[in-house]
Amino acid sequence: MPVPQVMTFEEYLAAKKIDTNAFSQYEPERFQEWKHLYAQLHPESFTAQKKFLINDTRRKFLLKAAE
Repeated sequence: MPVPQVMTFEEYLAAKKIDTNAFSQYEPERFQEWKHLYAQLHPESFTAQKKFLINDTRRKFLLKAAE
């Protein structure tokens, strides 16, 4: 039975339309804190804990649509 593939933190941020490079560059401490926490939680639990912060972070570091 194959093991389900889990999204990396970077893939998770992209799915939430957050620019990983900008986030890690301009808020490196929060980025590392979230990355560490994400590794310990199920993605849905992480989203539930950070819901409002994810929205604020998306507004700051919106991932530009690929052209």
